[in-house]
Amino acid sequence: MTHRVIVLGGGVIGLASALEISRKGHEVTVLEKVRCGGQASGAAAGMLAPYSEIGEDPDDFFRLCLASLREYPVWQEEVKKISGHDFEYTNSGSLHAVYHEADVLALKTRQSWQREWGAEAELVDATQIKKLEPHLSDSIIGAMHYPEESHVFAPDYVGALEEACRKNGVTIVEELEAVEVHSWKEDIDLVSKNGQRFQAERLVIASGAWSKELEETFSLNLPVYPIRGQICAYELGDKQVNHIVYTSQGYLVPKANGTLVNGASEDIAGFKTDVTVSGIARLTNWNKNIFPFLTDLNPFHTWAGLRPATQDGYPFIGEHPNAKHIIFATGHYRNGILLSPITAKIVAALLSDEKPPVPIETFAPDRFTY
Repeated sequence: MTHRVIVLGGGVIGLASALEISRKGHEVTVLEKVRCGGQASGAAAGMLAPYSEIGEDPDDFFRLCLASLREYPVWQEEVKKISGHDFEYTNSGSLHAVYHEADVLALKTRQSWQREWGAEAELVDATQIKKLEPHLSDSIIGAMHYPEESHVFAPDYVGALEEACRKNGVTIVEELEAVEVHSWKEDIDLVSKNGQRFQAERLVIASGAWSKELEETFSLNLPVYPIRGQICAYELGDKQVNHIVYTSQGYLVPKANGTLVNGASEDIAGFKTDVTVSGIARLTNWNKNIFPFLTDLNPFHTWAGLRPATQDGYPFIGEHPNAKHIIFATGHYRNGILLSPITAKIVAALLSDEKPPVPIETFAPDRFTY
């Protein structure tokens, strides 16, 4: 059975979900306040690095991230084929670098449980590191090497998703400024600020940092808050960086266009997306401790985006407890790019009355509602 579906939000999660829903044969419309990918999605560094970022334990969130990482080789090929647009997807591998012996012990603990989940995690010493990344600082004494971790060039990936949606019959309506939900308990009826009316049978909420605005409408507690992430980029010139390099202070990601993306400083600034001197300084003050050659370089580009953070750090993915035709896919914080394939497949499965590909109980949209 096919449905008319509205996806509220044109970021990477909304576009990926719309694409997968349309591939299931549903009629899909994406509604976006500004431009698709104009907030967190297009401003991301594009890391696909769950092993590096999640070191505590193999909880449901780690399993969700890992499942999405393993979807990427096929997913990105499908997006390229449908859209007709190429974008960078690089299986560079990553180095989670440390400076102290105590941190090496922590990496060994991480390695033990991550290997149980199939991680090709290899602990490398200072000599081995230099073979992998000759320009790394001599202060780095060890690193965990994850060959499976990868990255995409986020703006091109999001652009390809948008084009894939359009070519697959998805209607995309942008620059609506605001969209009000007039009714949802049975049929869906939404009205934009300029008076356009949109009706459907199913609704997917993928509105990122703005999701909290819908709490009263859906009688749910949705603690999603905007966190400003500031990023800068360098021209590498004659220097070569081969891997994602991740540390406790941040990360550096080499891109195929000869640039090095450095992220990210985070702060609470409401919905402001301006770049600040202090925000970029938090990056430039430490990155030379990873690559000393950055001491002599200045960023050629700086930018910021809003990350939709939740109270417990987990996204909201699943059906409204009292209305199965309302599906939430929001609050992905720093992992929207990584989680886009698996979230899209979960949403499409729910809309088609199929079992999701991974357990989603932990991410229930009513978990803060009493």
